[in-house]
Amino acid sequence: MKKFVFASVMVLAILCLVTAPTLKAQDLSIKDPAEYNSYQNATTQSDPKAKAAALEGFLTSYPQSIVKSAVLDLLLELYSAPPPNGLADNDKTLSTATRILQLDPNNLRAILSAVYVKKGQCARTADVQTCDDAAALAQRGLIAPKASAIADADWKTLTHLAYPLFHSTLALDDQVSKKDFKGAVAEYRAELMLYSDDESKSNGLNDTLLLAQAYTNPDVKDYVNAVWFYARVVDYAPPAYKVRIEPQLEQIYKRYHGSLDGLDAIKAQAAITTFPPGTYHPDPDKTPAEKIHIMLTDPTIKKDQLALSDKETILAFGSKDDAESIWAVMKDQPTPVPGIVIEASASVIKVAVTDDAKAAKAADFIVNLKTPLADKDIPAAGTEFKLHPAEELDGTYDSYTQIPAKDAVPATPTTPAVPATAQTAEIVLRDGVILPEEKKKPVAHKPVPGHRPAAAAH
Repeated sequence: MKKFVFASVMVLAILCLVTAPTLKAQDLSIKDPAEYNSYQNATTQSDPKAKAAALEGFLTSYPQSIVKSAVLDLLLELYSAPPPNGLADNDKTLSTATRILQLDPNNLRAILSAVYVKKGQCARTADVQTCDDAAALAQRGLIAPKASAIADADWKTLTHLAYPLFHSTLALDDQVSKKDFKGAVAEYRAELMLYSDDESKSNGLNDTLLLAQAYTNPDVKDYVNAVWFYARVVDYAPPAYKVRIEPQLEQIYKRYHGSLDGLDAIKAQAAITTFPPGTYHPDPDKTPAEKIHIMLTDPTIKKDQLALSDKETILAFGSKDDAESIWAVMKDQPTPVPGIVIEASASVIKVAVTDDAKAAKAADFIVNLKTPLADKDIPAAGTEFKLHPAEELDGTYDSYTQIPAKDAVPATPTTPAVPATAQTAEIVLRDGVILPEEKKKPVAHKPVPGHRPAAAAH
């Protein structure tokens, strides 16, 4: 999971903007002079380390003090705030927040501090229990009631900063612990909806990237939204991150649209608003069959001069009419069959001709031999026939079958797993022969390209 490495100061800002209510009346109600003096000594320390030690000492000496809650609030601020006013100690922040929640389970400031620390631990370790604990606290924070001692304005500020973190934590738990990417999408969107468009440029940018990535997960696979949120990140990411993220955006957009045309316009739109407007509808890429049809309608294309791999691509992915049009040129024509032998017998040689077939170790050409071979002459699997070697495999086009792609089938107790297969064409030739060098005749064929054209990339 790629993330920005930004130092988050969200919780620190919250604790500075929304301080805990002071307890002056309770201060005066401390009856024991020694307790009162200890409290005054601790709260008036100027050095954060000395103040924290004095406050901890006070709680050790007076564990049931009437100002216990106020002291814990002060400690929470000290442990979470950065120097020079605080100690930035995550472990002590978490332990103090836990102590507060034992006294007040709905204390939003303590929930927030605990979630902040635990979410960071979840992101670093991907520990399921840590992530689940952070999510449970975040869920509690979203329904925690306002304490009467907190002013309405302070509560509004607190929740405006806290609720996005809670939704972010729930989203992270969905991704890391539950592998629920649809749930993560919903939580990230809920988070970003709480930000203004300006706030999302900074506070929400990291999770905008995670949302974009979640949209590309196979369980979600929404490239339209992925493109938008990747574009939003590219618009506002620091230069060091932009150069790494922009190629991801271009790859996703090209996979969906087929080219980079129109991407700059999407970036310009995404720079204005966090979420795509209703008018945002990028056109999907043309299907392989559509691309093939466009190619074949080009008057400069000579069907009889196409390379062997191009012909097979048309037979595999073209519409019935386009495939038949190219087959009309091929049928009953002799041809060399350059490729790697997958399987062979005395009467049939099965060959992988295209790079895709070679990679899958699957035959796409089946050559029925004119005369059966002697056992010693049967080529071994892995033998490669080329256009101009000592031996050349030739045949005459006889028939073809377009074979649709198949999804993988998992294994069962009684049947083995069946791997997924890509769409292809099986081409059958008759009158196959293996010609030695001295019997070859010149054949005017284009060399087989190293890979299929763009139409077959799907």
